[in-house]
Amino acid sequence: MSLSNPRHEKIVSLIRENGFMSIDELAKLLDVTPQTIRRDITQLSEDKILRRYHGGATLDANLENEDYFYRKNKLQSEKAHIADMITEHIPDNSSMFLSIGTSVEAVAKALTQKRKNLCIITNNIHVASIVSVRPDYTIMVTSGVVRPNDGGITGVATLEFINQFKVDYAIIGVAAVETDGSLLDFDYKEVCVMQAMVENARLKYLVVDHSKFGRNALVRLGHISDFNAVFTDHAPTDSLRNRMEAASVRCFLAERSLKESL
Repeated sequence: MSLSNPRHEKIVSLIRENGFMSIDELAKLLDVTPQTIRRDITQLSEDKILRRYHGGATLDANLENEDYFYRKNKLQSEKAHIADMITEHIPDNSSMFLSIGTSVEAVAKALTQKRKNLCIITNNIHVASIVSVRPDYTIMVTSGVVRPNDGGITGVATLEFINQFKVDYAIIGVAAVETDGSLLDFDYKEVCVMQAMVENARLKYLVVDHSKFGRNALVRLGHISDFNAVFTDHAPTDSLRNRMEAASVRCFLAERSLKESL
C-alpha cells in the first residue's frame, strides 16, 4: 500500500502495529489536534484503508475474520495434529464445551475417533454435525442466533444456556494471541460466549495454530494465563513462553509428534 501523505502512512503503520488506536492516542503520538486526526481517518475510511470505530480506527481487514471456507482449508494438517494431541488429555466419559472455530472442529473430529461417552455442549453447528455420528455421545446445541457465514451461534440466549452448566473442559479457539498474552477475536457476541464457557469449566484448554500468534483482532477475550494448557504446532516466542511459565500454563507442541510440556 502506497500513501502520498506521510502522516497517513504513519497512522496506518501505528494501527497495523496495535490493531486499534483511539483518536486521542494518534493525536498525541503525531503531535497534531484530534480534529486533524478525525479528518485523516475520514479520508482513509473513504479510501477503504481504515474503518472508524468508537472514537478511533482499525484496519479494514481487522473488523472481520477471514472467510470460513478459507479458514477451514488453511493449515489442515497442523490442525489435525493439534486435535490428535489434545484428545490425549481428555478422558472418556468427560463433559465439555466446544467453541466456534475451525481448529475446534478438528478437535471434534478427533474426539469421535478416539473417545467414548462424551457430553458435548457447543454453539457451533458444524461441531454438532461432526459429533452426531456417535450414538454414545450426548450433544447439546445452545440457543441463540445462527451466523450464516460460519454456523456459529451467539446472543443473550446463548449465554443463558451456557451458564446453566458446569463441565470438565472448555476447548476454545481464538483468532489472535498477542505477544503479551492477550487473547483476541473479531465478534463481541462470540467472545462473550467463550468467556462464559471458560468461567463454567473446571479445566480450560486453548487450541491455536501458529498463524494466530502475533495476529491482531479487535475484541479482547482474556489472557493466556486464564487457561490451564495451550495446544499448538509451534513454540511461542520466548516472551510469551515466559508469561505462560510464570502463570503455570502448560504448552503442548504437535510439531514434535509427542507430548512435550515446556
